[in-house]
Amino acid sequence: MSLKRVVVTGLGAVTPIGNDIRSYWEGLVSGKSGADFITYFDTSKFKTQFACELKGFDALNYFDRKEARKMDRFAQYAIVCSDEAIKDSGIINDNVNKDRVGVIWGSGIGGFETIQNEMITYTKGDGTPRFNPFFIPKLIPDIAPGMISIRHGFTGPNFATVSACASSANALIDSLNYIRLGYSDVVVCGGSEAGVTIAGIGGFNAVQALSKRNDDPKTASRPFDLDRDGFVLGEGGGCLILEEYDHAVARGATIYAEVIGAGLSADAYHMTAPHPDGNGAIAVMKNCLKDAGIKPEDVDAINMHGTSTPLGDKAEAKAIKQVFGEHSHNININSTKSMTGHLLGAAGAIEAISCILSMKNSVVPPTINHFTDDPEIDPKMNFTFNKAQNREVNFALSNTFGFGGHNACVALKKHT
Repeated sequence: MSLKRVVVTGLGAVTPIGNDIRSYWEGLVSGKSGADFITYFDTSKFKTQFACELKGFDALNYFDRKEARKMDRFAQYAIVCSDEAIKDSGIINDNVNKDRVGVIWGSGIGGFETIQNEMITYTKGDGTPRFNPFFIPKLIPDIAPGMISIRHGFTGPNFATVSACASSANALIDSLNYIRLGYSDVVVCGGSEAGVTIAGIGGFNAVQALSKRNDDPKTASRPFDLDRDGFVLGEGGGCLILEEYDHAVARGATIYAEVIGAGLSADAYHMTAPHPDGNGAIAVMKNCLKDAGIKPEDVDAINMHGTSTPLGDKAEAKAIKQVFGEHSHNININSTKSMTGHLLGAAGAIEAISCILSMKNSVVPPTINHFTDDPEIDPKMNFTFNKAQNREVNFALSNTFGFGGHNACVALKKHT
């Protein structure tokens, strides 16, 4: 059977460098850092005291107080960015068949703060099990796609994907395949995460994953730099409206880009560390190129997973060299996590959006905070250090890898 073509017709974002698509893109191209000292809780006893929090986000600007209290922040972020993408796509005004509209959403942890706060309250009590009746609905990751469907009446396929930091990339890939195979005409997909919590910072510190550069938070996320010392935790969400090509054309939709393929693989190596030779990363990019039907030399840009960890960045750079050979020197490579921090389950969505906007605007956002070359990383590779570069981008890849060895890669093509 022939697979249907899939395009992107709507975008939405709420990120540490901008609370909508326009401001997110402006932050990216200007090289804005979203990192600063944590305001949500007292960090005086924490090894890491900074993160990439949302700025100026007030849930009461989007929900009434009663409604907001029924949702964890990760679900609030999901609804805010999906509302923007749905409005951008015009699918409500065009009266599409809602039975053919799905919602597939990624979150690595779900209601992290909800779990944390309920447990704190319980342990301070006398052992009597007094729990908020919204405790379970607020914490489960699939409540986000559920709430989006309830809000808009979308009755197509509806579920959550969980693969740690690859969660929203998996949501995008599942959405691609549901449309390709004819199960849906439109899928609202993406991911959201609200991990900047006591348990989030404390937990990631315990596995030695976070930067501890408390003297200079804004430069702490420095992918591929010799002195990188861990990732900076971020929060927020990103949403893409994927749509079957003929369906989009028939209703006169604006088409941002085409999703032409995807790859998946597993490291099968370690719970939290990447394979040192980048085996899983090599496999996922090769699988993606094959699925997309393009050659390595077709690729103009790659948004790397690039978390600013000593092991991960080196392994991923090695994998790109292995897959693309000498052409790796012609590709604009970047890590937008240098600006947004690591949004965990939402990373794949906001980074795919960055690739799409690069295609639209012919600009590749920078990898900021580069100071010292790492001698173990090929200096001929163009990591778009410190300043955005003008570049015609016709084909781009977005890499997203997660704890557990989950690897996902999405291939995007410029729509002309």
